Parts: sequence; C-alpha cells; structure tokens
Amino acid sequence: MDQHSHHTAAEITFHHEPAADTRRIWRTFWLLLGITVIELAMGLSMYLFTMPSWMHLFLKGVIVILSLAKAFYIVGIFMHLGDEIRNMIMTIVVPLLLFVWFIGAFLWDGNAFRSRRNTYDQYYKERTMEKPAPGEKQHHPLD
Repeated sequence: MDQHSHHTAAEITFHHEPAADTRRIWRTFWLLLGITVIELAMGLSMYLFTMPSWMHLFLKGVIVILSLAKAFYIVGIFMHLGDEIRNMIMTIVVPLLLFVWFIGAFLWDGNAFRSRRNTYDQYYKERTMEKPAPGEKQHHPLD
C-alpha cells in the first residue's frame, strides 16, 4: 500500500499591481541618466574645445557636484535610506564620509611624499636635469 497520499489542489493566484515605488524608481533612473549624460557632455567638451584653465576647473567642480547628487539619489532611493529614521541614515553616511576623507588624505600625503622624496639627495637635480648637447649653451629656467 502506498504510504504517501497525493493531494492535488487547484492553484490560486491573484494578479497584483506593481508597487507604487516602481514609478519612483523609474523617475530616479531617468534623472540619473540625465545627470550622467550632462556629466559626459561636460567631460567631452573639456577635451574637444579649447577653453581657459578656469573654465576647466569650473567644469570639473560642476561634475563633482553632479556626481554627489547622483550618489545622494542612489543612497536615498535604491538603498532605501530616504525612508529611514535620521539615526540610521547617520550610522551609514558618517562612516562613508570618513572613508572619502581618508582617501583624500592618503592621496594628499602620497603626493607630498612624491614631491619631497629626493630633496635630501644633493645630486638629484644634477642627475635628473637634461644635459645640453655638446657645443650647446645650457639654458637655465631663470635666465
């Protein structure tokens, strides 16, 4: 005799509407896409067109600000932190900001080390400066 009895039941399914957050996610997607296209256009314009150096710095600053805006939306919408209480948001955002600060500090320190690493060698400038061709007058930058 079969010890397992097989019961069959009709499957009951209910059609459900997409969550209300779907519209919010798509709106965020299009916003992030628009910001990314603007960033790319600004970045390409720095290479395709000649412009003064202050304009390059300005465009780089705007690109950084737009990137921070994208990060805000990604954290707020896709990581669902926009709906959390303030203490939870601070628990995640403050260490993240410290991590960004650490990266900046390490880059700054590394650059300082790179620029100072050979200042103690008295023959450093002599070895690294270009030698003039025989019979050519040596050019000094301060002349």
